[in-house]
Amino acid sequence: MNNSDQSSVTEQASRKFARRPVAVTAAALIAAGALGVALGQDMRFASAEPAQPTTTTQAPQTVQTPYGAAPLTFADLVQKVSPAVVSINVKGDSKVAENDMPGIPGMPDIPEDNPLYDFFKQFRQGQPNGHGGRPPRPSPTMAQGSGFFISPDGYLVTNNHVVEDAEEISVTMESGDKYPATLVGADPRTDVALLKVKAPQQFPYVNFSGKDPRVGDWVLAVGNPFGLGGTVTAGIISAHNRDIGSGPYDYLQIDAAVNRGNSGGPSFNLDGEVIGMNTAIFSPSGGNVGIAFAVPAALLKEVVGQLQEHGTVDRGWLGVVIQNVSDDIADSIGLPEAKGAMVTKVAEDGPAAKQDVKAGDVIVEVNGDKIDDSRDLARKIAELHPNTDVKLAIVRYGKEHQVNMKLGTFPSGKKLAALEDDKPADSGSEQLDNLGLSLAPAVKVPGAGEDGVVITDVDPNSDAADKGLKAGDIILQVAGEMVSQPGDVAKGVKKAMDNAKDKDKVNVLVQVKTGDQTRFIALSLKKAKV
Repeated sequence: MNNSDQSSVTEQASRKFARRPVAVTAAALIAAGALGVALGQDMRFASAEPAQPTTTTQAPQTVQTPYGAAPLTFADLVQKVSPAVVSINVKGDSKVAENDMPGIPGMPDIPEDNPLYDFFKQFRQGQPNGHGGRPPRPSPTMAQGSGFFISPDGYLVTNNHVVEDAEEISVTMESGDKYPATLVGADPRTDVALLKVKAPQQFPYVNFSGKDPRVGDWVLAVGNPFGLGGTVTAGIISAHNRDIGSGPYDYLQIDAAVNRGNSGGPSFNLDGEVIGMNTAIFSPSGGNVGIAFAVPAALLKEVVGQLQEHGTVDRGWLGVVIQNVSDDIADSIGLPEAKGAMVTKVAEDGPAAKQDVKAGDVIVEVNGDKIDDSRDLARKIAELHPNTDVKLAIVRYGKEHQVNMKLGTFPSGKKLAALEDDKPADSGSEQLDNLGLSLAPAVKVPGAGEDGVVITDVDPNSDAADKGLKAGDIILQVAGEMVSQPGDVAKGVKKAMDNAKDKDKVNVLVQVKTGDQTRFIALSLKKAKV
């Protein structure tokens, strides 16, 4: 063996395994947030130098199968990567949501403006109150999570929810050495945070993988579950591109056991490279059920690059709320296929509000690239920098036109739409039997505001009931026209029927507001025979 080979073996053997991943909070493993992505500089990391020489390890033992070699043990890999994984301890106030939704045992409440609120909300419904009947309130806490070094000079990554609002942050190495850490930057939208430990020595670290793992590949999850200390679990990549309802970003799904305290910890391939950061689990009961989600390495690199350079992540912003286009919606507005993203709301003072973009428009292209659905549009816009010029292809009730505009900056924190002024009054409702709805002007229904027509009753056997419409919902427009009286709704229905020509079945596009949310649905009607 020449000197170069000996040096390579010694370097590989010298990395002792350290397990201290980011705190995967919550029974539903709040290990959440790694869904990220924004553009940014690609951050490249060289291979780690050994912290201190160790005895040479043996080459990994494998067994040959018809489909290739399989490891007999993960011990050598664990020894290699564990020194770079740390436990993260945070001192601060716990963040408690101001809501009456019952929690899951072991899972902290998530504020409503958190990108992961909707994802965790489904697990809390029907669960016993996690506060023992007491109203939740902020209290001093010592939180524990996981993280991992990505450079020898002390940069390390974890979940944002592990360190947000922290008064003090410290990291503990596998050796037991503790160091204070500072927050370089965080991105709540992807739940990624970048920390820095300042010390005279170099730290063992790991690299991000440059290739996408395949479904069925081995994966090792390293972390500090339940504060027990470094722990390793093994599994496989279960799926790609999982949507967990917390934005346009996709996750890896793995079946390696991930529990509370694993948040922010890395998942490794058999080359010892990070393929993702553990961030969330699916768990109706609060325990591990073999379904965990990790932020893919490619997204981590993009977000971390921007955090290191700017301390924040800037994303382009159109200033619209969007939804997918269903088959019946496509039919109702003359689209040849259910593609694109439909605008359900245009934010006041947003970039789109200054241009010819309206609720009911379907964005089918951005800079010549076709849009598949709402998530595809959200990803494409998020990948562009603020102040970027974009060209949108928009279909408005069958007619396509171009809109040139400049993107804004995606707003940080909660941005709420202005509430409508209430108009006290009372009125009987008017029936539209062909829709299965009873309607009244919004201005005559207390609390409904000034715009639209309020649904006062729904025929349970109607298509409207099947599509989820209910009393209290407000119809804002029908067939592309704003409505304020039940008669306006009837005119919109007639317009849709006239445009349907020889079709026996007519899909009428309706914009509906429920609470603060608006959406488009297509109500199906049968044309009367004459």
